[in-house]
Amino acid sequence: MNPRRKKRLGLILALFIGISATVGLMLYALNQNMDLFYTPTELVNGKPDGTKPEVGQRLRIGGMVVAGSVVRDSNSLEVSFKVADVGPQVTVIYDGILPDLFREGQGIVAQGVLVDATTIKAHEVLAKHDEEYMPPEVAEAMKKTHEPLQYTEQQKQGTGQ
Repeated sequence: MNPRRKKRLGLILALFIGISATVGLMLYALNQNMDLFYTPTELVNGKPDGTKPEVGQRLRIGGMVVAGSVVRDSNSLEVSFKVADVGPQVTVIYDGILPDLFREGQGIVAQGVLVDATTIKAHEVLAKHDEEYMPPEVAEAMKKTHEPLQYTEQQKQGTGQ
C-alpha cells in the first residue's frame, strides 16, 4: 500500500473512532440524566413490562399524599410522608421547604433517588396548582389502571396503617 493510501486509511479510521466515542459518551450522559416516572404501585410491583427500579436509581414518583402520613422533624426542614394511588404506599423523605400548595390528599410528583423498595429520598417535590390540575404523568398513569384514592378510618385500621 502506498503512503498516500495509508494516510487516508488512518484518517478515516481516526474519524470513525472519534465519532463512535462521541456517540457513546452522548448515550452514556443521556442515560445518566434520565428520570423514569413511576406510580407507587408500579414502584413496588413493577411496571406491566416487568421493569422495576433498582436501589440508587433516580426516578420520579407521582400519587396522592396519604392523609395523616405527614411527619415533620422539629429540628430541621426534613419531612416524610406517604404517597399512594390505590395500591401500596411509598414513603418519601424530603429535606427542604415544601410547595405552598402541598397538603394531605394532594396530588404530587416527587423527584429523587430510590433508597429501598418503598422509600424515596426526594430532592424536589411538586404540587398541583388548583383542584382541576394533576401532573400529566400522574393523570395518565391513574387513568390506565387506577381509581381515585380515598382512605377511610376503617381501611387504615384494617390494614395496620
